[in-house]
Amino acid sequence: MAFEVTFELSDSDLEHFRGVMHKAQNNAKHLSEETILANAKRLIDAIHGNVPGFVKERIDKLQRLIAMIEDQEWQLPEEEKQDVLCALAYFSDPQDLVPDDIPALGFLDDAIMIELVAMDLHDDIEAFDEFCSYREREKERASDTITKDDWLDAKRRELHSRMRHRRSSRRSGGSSFRSIF
Repeated sequence: MAFEVTFELSDSDLEHFRGVMHKAQNNAKHLSEETILANAKRLIDAIHGNVPGFVKERIDKLQRLIAMIEDQEWQLPEEEKQDVLCALAYFSDPQDLVPDDIPALGFLDDAIMIELVAMDLHDDIEAFDEFCSYREREKERASDTITKDDWLDAKRRELHSRMRHRRSSRRSGGSSFRSIF
């Protein structure tokens, strides 16, 4: 029989996670982009079997963050790329809050960190998802005057601009988890 456990993270809990993220980022400063991405992918591969649904649901978010960097057509601007890499740096730190080999709970801290980062990078992820949907819808259109590169570039510029505007509006409204970057 399964049962549900819920909990709320207080401001002091979030401050603790910010501290853990800072430590992971400091430890990962010497790592290359490729290494950070490989470590995040390794976590995705490690999460299998009998893990809570809460953890499995966050893996898609982690995969989206990786895809944002690797998608050559998205061309994530450098500032935003560094934000995503800093967020992914946590998964390069072997000193997890909860050791991954503990059954059912080992990936809980990873899932919490994914959720916090995804919430903070929401505007970036939303823009990327919209770009991917647009690209999929428009790829079948053929035109002699407008190329695929033309329409992707126009949409990418629009979404990058909107992403920055929303982020700066949100930052001026108070503190966010992103402020650790």
